[in-house]
Amino acid sequence: MRVFFNRRRKLLAVLLLLITAGGIFAFNENDKYFQIAKNLDIFAAFYRELNTYYVDDLPPEKVIHKGIEAILEETDPFTDFVTEENLDDLKFMATGKYGGVGASINKNGDWTTITDVYAGSPMDKAGVKPGDIIVSMDGKPLKSVAQDEISRMLKGAPGTSLDIIFRHPVTGAETPRKIVREEINVKAVNYSGMLRDIGYIRMTQFTENSGAMVRNAFLQLKQGNPNMKGVILDLRGNPGGLLDEAVVVAGIFVDKGKLIVSTKGKVKNWDRNYETTEAPADMHIPLAVLTNHSSASASEIVAGAVQDLDRGVVIGQRSYGKGLVQTTRQLPYNTKLKVTTAKYYTPSGRCIQAIDYSHRNDDGSVDYVPDSLRKSFKTQGGRAVKDGGGIEPDVKVAPSYLSQVAITLMRKQYIFDFATSYYYNHPKVAPAAEFTLSDEDFNEFERYLDNKDFSYKTRSEDALETFKSTAKKEKYYDAVAKDLEALEQKMKHDKKQDLLKNKEEIRRLLEEEITNRYYSQQGRITRSLAWDKDVNEAINILHDNTKYKKLLSTSNSQ
Repeated sequence: MRVFFNRRRKLLAVLLLLITAGGIFAFNENDKYFQIAKNLDIFAAFYRELNTYYVDDLPPEKVIHKGIEAILEETDPFTDFVTEENLDDLKFMATGKYGGVGASINKNGDWTTITDVYAGSPMDKAGVKPGDIIVSMDGKPLKSVAQDEISRMLKGAPGTSLDIIFRHPVTGAETPRKIVREEINVKAVNYSGMLRDIGYIRMTQFTENSGAMVRNAFLQLKQGNPNMKGVILDLRGNPGGLLDEAVVVAGIFVDKGKLIVSTKGKVKNWDRNYETTEAPADMHIPLAVLTNHSSASASEIVAGAVQDLDRGVVIGQRSYGKGLVQTTRQLPYNTKLKVTTAKYYTPSGRCIQAIDYSHRNDDGSVDYVPDSLRKSFKTQGGRAVKDGGGIEPDVKVAPSYLSQVAITLMRKQYIFDFATSYYYNHPKVAPAAEFTLSDEDFNEFERYLDNKDFSYKTRSEDALETFKSTAKKEKYYDAVAKDLEALEQKMKHDKKQDLLKNKEEIRRLLEEEITNRYYSQQGRITRSLAWDKDVNEAINILHDNTKYKKLLSTSNSQ
């Protein structure tokens, strides 16, 4: 009987513990929702009283939006409130489509200039060229009008028209043109072609049907070049987009039914595994994926899957490190919330999110995940890979940086303007892959710069200025003043000498801009590939089967 009562006491104790725990859990949940309701009530009362009694009128929309922005500061930068007027931007991110004229613009002094015209676009059909200056639009003079405002005016519903007056950049003649807006579809694959016996595909975004575009580009290269030795998928500068399209792209090169990515978040019913659903186009052709620090999100899903499944090599620089998934939620009055709902995980189980937004410092700032806390995972073949810092390439290539003189020449549009002048003075040039700027042409560019201001400070001069300022504050300057002046004189740059020192770099920029005039974006990319370090490294590796296989072996681990 005593045993029975002891068991009964234990059972009652367990039940009481479970009831208590359940009550605490329920209280915590109820308390959370009570706090939400309470503070919303306080906020509504606060704003009502403020609006009623504050001495000046407060614009409701502006004030409430500031409140929303303050709330969003507690989240990651990818969670956002989308107003009705910005819905087109959200649509463009998903579809790559917008209503407009098919041209890029840039402010050059008081005027806005056409910098690129998309092939087959309304601007192209109307005969508009890069370098043309927009004088007026629908009778409104556009001198000194902000670039953002002109960009907004150029966009609009397909079928609507604009009456634009353009000024020729060389003759100064003004020409009126009627431009009828169309639906512009920015291609996710903006270039594909053969580099010797290696296929090359450049993908700029993951929008609707972009996976099918990559597959079609690959199949065309393969069918037209049966002896193709390998393929390069260039995801550099690709900010990502639709997760489903990343799965489709990975599925071009890996077997059907393979796990590509999984998502896990607060709402467990939304957790999902994403596997390839189509037969691959080619499971065996040597593959290189190019990444850099601007390769993010869906780009990292593809690169991570290729790496984790040992399907190819990743070349370039470490990717951005965005392992977060966003979902859009409908809000009243045709607004939306774009909210991070999950983290994604590559096939090996790693999340490559580089910044920890869930743990903020006391001042509200966030930090990168330190290398000491990054965990190791194994690829399908046993190679060690790490989480928490983007996709580390299997082959690292040092990034290229432009010199200060080149940056200044581009920022002040002297390279752009010279290319425009060159175009009108040379009716024909060699094909993009063969075009070179002669020494005489470069000398002409130097003469063109004679009366131009392209003064600048080098990074070394900036660092010295900072040092001098600090030395003065800390009262050390007088003791080192003569040494600093001597160093300043030694470091003083000569613009002419800087041009000659960086001649090859500037020549390449000129060649890219000039080929863009004759052969549009395709010409620019074709010319730039000749000196692309990442691409050339990929070609060398794809040609070296022994090295390629070694990179995919367990001896090559992070």
